[in-house]
Amino acid sequence: MVKNIFFLVSMLFLIASCGSPSGQEADTDTAGTEEAQDTFNYYPERFADKKILRYKVSSFDQLTLQQKKLVYYLVQAGLSGRDIIYDQNYRHNLAIRRALDQIVADYSGDRSSEEWQEVLLYAKQVWFANGIHHHYSNDKFTPGFSREYFEGLLSAVGASLEPEALRAIFDPAFDARKIDQSGSDLLANSAVNFYGPDITQAEAEAFYTKMKAGLKDGRVSMGLNSKIIRNQKGQLEEAVWKVGGLYSDAIEQIAFWLEKAAEVAENEAQASALKLLVDYYRTGDLITWDQYNVAWVQATEGDIDYINSFIEVYNDPLGYKGSYESIVQIKDFDASARMAVVSENAQWFEDNAPIMEAHKKKSVTGITYKVVSVAGESGDASPATPIGVNLPNANWIRAEYGSKSVSLGNIIHAYDQADGPGLLQEFSHDEEEVARAQQYGALAGKMHTALHEVIGHASGQLEEGVATPKETLVNYASPLEEARADLVALYYIMDPKLVELGLLPSQDVGKAEYDSYLKNGYMLQLRRIEPGKTIEQAHMRNRSMVSHWIIEKGQENGAIEV
Repeated sequence: MVKNIFFLVSMLFLIASCGSPSGQEADTDTAGTEEAQDTFNYYPERFADKKILRYKVSSFDQLTLQQKKLVYYLVQAGLSGRDIIYDQNYRHNLAIRRALDQIVADYSGDRSSEEWQEVLLYAKQVWFANGIHHHYSNDKFTPGFSREYFEGLLSAVGASLEPEALRAIFDPAFDARKIDQSGSDLLANSAVNFYGPDITQAEAEAFYTKMKAGLKDGRVSMGLNSKIIRNQKGQLEEAVWKVGGLYSDAIEQIAFWLEKAAEVAENEAQASALKLLVDYYRTGDLITWDQYNVAWVQATEGDIDYINSFIEVYNDPLGYKGSYESIVQIKDFDASARMAVVSENAQWFEDNAPIMEAHKKKSVTGITYKVVSVAGESGDASPATPIGVNLPNANWIRAEYGSKSVSLGNIIHAYDQADGPGLLQEFSHDEEEVARAQQYGALAGKMHTALHEVIGHASGQLEEGVATPKETLVNYASPLEEARADLVALYYIMDPKLVELGLLPSQDVGKAEYDSYLKNGYMLQLRRIEPGKTIEQAHMRNRSMVSHWIIEKGQENGAIEV
C-alpha cells in the first residue's frame, strides 16, 4: 500500500491489445489524487524492445471486505494457472523458465560479467513472453551467451535441462517460430504446443472434420480445451485440459479458488456462473462451457467481474485451441456511466452499418459495456495486457444472449502517463496534427476501443448455414475479425451521431484517431518487430492491412500524401 492506493506491477510493451491507446489525455477517473499522480512511477524499466509499466488499482480501497475477498480469490485462481500458458506456447518453455528462475535466484558467482547480463536479459525476455518466442513476432529469442557458459550456470545451481531443451535455446533453426503462417503446413512450421510435434495440418483438419460430424450439438466450441496428441496406436486423440486430465494440478487449484470466490459472490447470478465454471474445469465438458458463458454474460450486476479459462484462439494456427488467461476487474463507476450510451444505442449502430441487410442483427441483445480497473492478470493476458475485451466468442451466444465489453481504464491511463511527447512531435505532419492529438488523442483512443469492442465485435451475424470463421478462413479468421471490428470503429468515429449523443465534443476527435491509426498501422507498430521479420500477431496484421489499403487507395485519389 502507498497512500492507500493498491497497485500491481505489469510489464507491457506498447500494450498488446484490441487497438492501442492513441492519445495522451489524463484519465482522472483512475488517477487518484493529484499528488499521487505526480509521484507515482509508471515507467520504472525498459529492456530490449519492451517497457515495464506499473499501474494503480485506486478503486480497490472503495470495496467492502467481502468484495476485497472476492477480488483476492479470483486473482489467486488466475495465478494458479499461470504456468499453463508457458506449456501451451511451447513444450520446453516450463523447463527452461524453471532453470532460468533457479539460476537468477541462486547463482553465487560473478554477476558483473557481460555474459551474466545477457543471461539476465534472456530471462527477462522469457518471463515477459511466457516462453522463448517473442510475444508479437513469434520468433525465438537469440541468446547473447554461449552454451558452455549457460551449462556452467546450470551446474553451479544444481539444475539441468534435457538435450532437446538446450537445443531449443541455442539452435536458431530448431522450432524457430511459435506460429508460422507462411508455409504449406501451419502445424509443421509452428512450435506452439496445441498439437503433438509430429501431427500435420491435414491430419488435424481431418480429425476435426470427423469430430464435428459426431457432435450432438454442432454449436459447441470444438477443440477449445484440449491438445491433440498421437496415441500408442498412432491415432489422434484429445488430451483434455481438466481436473484428472492435462494440467490437472493447476486446474485443481484454479477450481479451489473459484469455489471460494463463489462463496463470497456479490449476488446469486455471479455465484451460479462461478459454480458452472468450476463444473467445466472438473469435467472438461464443452456444453457446460456454453452454459457457463450464457450465465456469465447474463450476470451483469455487481462491481467485480472476471475472465478465466481457455478463451482466445489467436495462438492456434488453425483457430481452435484457447489460450489460458485471467483478468480480474473492478468497475469504474463514473467512466462506465459516461460510456454506457454506446451500448444503449447498439441497435442504432447495427441498423446504420454499411453492410448487407442479411448480415445485420434484427434485434441486438444483451450488450453491456463497462470501463474497469484491472486488479490482476495472468496467462495470455499478462504481462502483455489487452486494453479492451469483448466476450464470449461463440457467435450463437452473442446473437441470442449478448456479450460483455470492457475497457481496461487503469491500463490505458498508465500507458498514457508513460508515453513522452517526443514520438508525437517526430511523427506528426504539422503543428495542427500535434495540437489535435494533444487535445483529443486520449479520448479518441478510448472511443475507438469502445466502438471496436461494443459495436465492432458484437455486431453482425453469419448467414444461415455458413460455417464458423475458423473453419472457412482458418489462419486468416483472427486478423480479419479484428479488421472487421476496427473498420466499424473507424467508420463510426467520424459520425455526427457521436457528437449528438454527447460522446465526443467534435468530429476533430475522429480526425485525431485517423491520424493515430494510420501512423501506428503503417509505421509505428513496426518498432515492435525486428527488421526483416514478419508481422504475425492478429491485431498487428489487421492494422497493417487496413492502413496499407487506405494509404494505397488514398494516394490514388489524392486524399493522402506519403
